[in-house]
Amino acid sequence: QVQLVESGGGLVQAGGSLRLSCAASERTFSSYAMGWFRQAPGKERDIVAAISRSDYITYYADSVSGRFTVSRDNAKNLVYLQMNSLKPEDTAVYYCAADRTSAVGVSKYKDQYDYWGQGTQVTVSS
Repeated sequence: QVQLVESGGGLVQAGGSLRLSCAASERTFSSYAMGWFRQAPGKERDIVAAISRSDYITYYADSVSGRFTVSRDNAKNLVYLQMNSLKPEDTAVYYCAADRTSAVGVSKYKDQYDYWGQGTQVTVSS
């Protein structure tokens, strides 16, 4: 079973930047496509970004495209989410997740993901 631990959340002013990290316990980390999701109070958990096993394929939600960048370091079992030009509407708990099924591409559907971290809070003040 993969254990995922997110870090890097916090409070930032609108227009600022944060970089989230997700550390995975699994030695076969490169066998998982990875996703970042977020959930605001009273809302569904939605995809933010995803990256394929080999990092050749990425996906971004329309709301973050051009502002956020997902990347991974398979040698270090880490996946990152660089968030720039943050907006108050980006405020949410951010989760990383591992998908063991998507061999080549990525999935934007949370039901596709098998393992989840505990989440890290991101708060953007106006």
